[in-house]
Amino acid sequence: MTKICFIRHGETDWNTAGRLQGLTNTVLNEKGIDQAKACGQYLKESHWDVILTSPLSRAKTTAQWIQHYLNIPLIENDAFIEVSFGDAEGLTSEERIAKFPSLVYPNKESEEVIKDRFLKGIDSVRSNYKDKNILIVSHGAFINAIFQYYSNGNIGTGITKLTNGSMSTLKITDGHYTIINYDQTSHLPMQSSGI
Repeated sequence: MTKICFIRHGETDWNTAGRLQGLTNTVLNEKGIDQAKACGQYLKESHWDVILTSPLSRAKTTAQWIQHYLNIPLIENDAFIEVSFGDAEGLTSEERIAKFPSLVYPNKESEEVIKDRFLKGIDSVRSNYKDKNILIVSHGAFINAIFQYYSNGNIGTGITKLTNGSMSTLKITDGHYTIINYDQTSHLPMQSSGI
C-alpha cells in the first residue's frame, strides 16, 4: 500500500484577500507559518518517508517547516505546482466577476492539462515510492482537481473548498485508489472568529 497525504500550503495575504494566486510566487503570512508548524507537529506522531513539494514559495516554506519536525528528505517536484489561472491571477473574486463575467479566464491552464499533470505526477510517485508514506505539499485548486477525479466528482473543484494547512489522503493498493480523508483540519490552531 502506498499512502499519499496532500497538504495545502499555509495561508498567505492573498488568500486572506481572496486573490487568485496560481503561479504567482506569494509567501506565507504569520498565520500560514503557524499552520505549517501545526502540520509538522501533528505529522511527527506517524511515519512518513519523504516530502515532495511544489517549488512555489508558499508551498516550499510549508514543506520546510514540516521537514523541521520530521527530518525526512524534501524534494521539489514541478508536477505538483498550482494551476495557472492566466489573466485572472492576482484578481479578487469581485474583480474576476467584473472583468470575466463568464468566469472563463484567458490563458488559464486547461482541465485536460491539469489532469494529465497530476496523473503523471501520481504515477511517478507510485513508481518511485512504492509502499511508502508520502507527503505532498501543494495548492488548493490542484489538490481539489485530484480529489474531484478520484471521488468521481463528489468533492473537489467547484464543489468544496480546501482549508490552508489541511490534509487530504489517498491510499493506493494494487492500482485501486481510496480516499481516506479530505480537508482534515483537526490539527490546525483554532480559528478566531473576528467579529
